[in-house]
Amino acid sequence: MATTKLVMKLVYILLILFTFSVSSAIATAPENCDSGSENPCINKAKALPLKIVAIVAILTTSLIGVTSPLFSRYISFLRPDGNGFMIVKCFSSGIILGTGFMHVLPDSFEMLSSKCLSDDPWHKFPFAGFVAMLSGLVTLAIDSITTSLYTGKKGVGPVPNEYEEYGIDQEKAIHIVGHNHSHGHGVVLASKDDGQLLRYRVIAMVLELGILFHSVVIGLSLGATNDACTIKGLIIALCFHHLFEGIGLGGCILQADFTNVKKFLMAFFFAGTTPCGIFLGIALSSIYRDNSPTALITIGLLNACSAGMLIYMALVDLLATEFMGSMLQGSIKLQIKCFMAALFGCAVMSVVAVWA
Repeated sequence: MATTKLVMKLVYILLILFTFSVSSAIATAPENCDSGSENPCINKAKALPLKIVAIVAILTTSLIGVTSPLFSRYISFLRPDGNGFMIVKCFSSGIILGTGFMHVLPDSFEMLSSKCLSDDPWHKFPFAGFVAMLSGLVTLAIDSITTSLYTGKKGVGPVPNEYEEYGIDQEKAIHIVGHNHSHGHGVVLASKDDGQLLRYRVIAMVLELGILFHSVVIGLSLGATNDACTIKGLIIALCFHHLFEGIGLGGCILQADFTNVKKFLMAFFFAGTTPCGIFLGIALSSIYRDNSPTALITIGLLNACSAGMLIYMALVDLLATEFMGSMLQGSIKLQIKCFMAALFGCAVMSVVAVWA
């Protein structure tokens, strides 16, 4: 898919730019950084079995979460056009929003303000907030450009504004224009379903991109650490986190109406990224130091980038899209239920932040 390749190229370019921009700063750092070698919980022999448990548990819960919406057509309560599905999706969107604000962004601030980094420039400028801000803007650009490319490829055209002036809603306007111009006027307009499907597909791809960033960082950090006490808490927290984050992503994939192969391929990438990151962390654990300047800067910047993407997607493409859509705008009661669901999702991730 052309748009997917474009998004991946943009990701590679950003990573290359990050590498070159921080390479000179990595070379110098204070020597009085505490390595944490006196921590009694650090035990490589005990940590390795826990990492294997983490791989299996996270993979299983991620698959359950991301694939459950794909089979929701067989469950009346969770059918895609029902109120139950909307409430669950808003709850999952709250999970994603809470992940960005309560987990990823604070971790980035903590890493990039570490005493293991030199004062100049890391303690003199809020790089975490700056990169998160840029990431949100870049996500907006990717969202917009991808939508434009899809629109041009599929021949989707806008609905004339003149119908809105007469109080005719967009669905009726599309029907009227499509009917009136179907007899030789040469105007080709997409149906409302085509336009909505276009947005769902863009949202699903960009959201998965942001989650994959975050998942790689989580897996690498967990796999590289030998702190058995930390790993125990992370297993429970990450399983819960990936379960509901997967439900949110799975709902977007379902609404995007991809082919079955693409649906399960996207689900597999989501479920397998963190375990792959853990494997990579295990392989690098002998040379990886989580308090080294290289690790702090790289992981900190990636966390900030991921936080910006997740916050943008949760607020703009998920919650705002649904709350301003016709389904919720037509029912104040459903709006309140969905708002409470989103708030509950944020609250859950705030509580989980105590352990992870």
